[in-house]
Amino acid sequence: MKKADVIEFYARLAEADPHPETELEFVNPYTLVVAVALSAQATDVGVNKATRALFHEVDTPEKMVALGLDELKRHIKTIGLYNTKAKNVIALSQMLIDDYGGDVPNDRAALERLPGVGRKTANVVLNVAFGAETFAVDTHIFRVGNRTGLACGKTPLAVELKLDKATPQPFRLHAHHWLILHGRYVCKARTPECWRCIVSDLCAYKPKTPSPKGKSVAGPALQADTDPATNEP
Repeated sequence: MKKADVIEFYARLAEADPHPETELEFVNPYTLVVAVALSAQATDVGVNKATRALFHEVDTPEKMVALGLDELKRHIKTIGLYNTKAKNVIALSQMLIDDYGGDVPNDRAALERLPGVGRKTANVVLNVAFGAETFAVDTHIFRVGNRTGLACGKTPLAVELKLDKATPQPFRLHAHHWLILHGRYVCKARTPECWRCIVSDLCAYKPKTPSPKGKSVAGPALQADTDPATNEP
């Protein structure tokens, strides 16, 4: 995608949603780490349902360790792979206590040392909790980057690096949220809704999906529906 088209691409998404936010519910940087770790191969909606009561009771690593593995499992048993995730959450909580005084480190390498925390999770935490200009490439961003021609790559890391290079100011801070939401609600995996996409004329995807019979072409770019969000590549 040409530089001028990249700027226009982001400008339109920014105009439609000036202040995008993660759809995961959290209380502080610690609960954000836990929520993102739990969201692997799960939907944000499902994670939020499971963690709402949990985070009301537990909002620090110390409280999580005190809660214990079995009780944590009870809270998150509706989330896929909850047994493994619960073990990771307890382990990462203990590591935060032992190595960082219970604080979440503002450092990618340190975050990736935590059990169950990969590069994508670290990038989300750095961006949302600390305001870093990172690009957390999940399945949605991977798809949108390749499909539109914005950032083509065979791996999530390749797409991340290309996004980092191609995305200009003032769009860098919110770029990954715009792309996630666009992929979640418009540029869907099975059938992209090109007929209501505000950046379709800038996109390399062909053939464009036509408007379904009886549907209006006009529509919000980030209109919510029930498309599930698988959060790990």
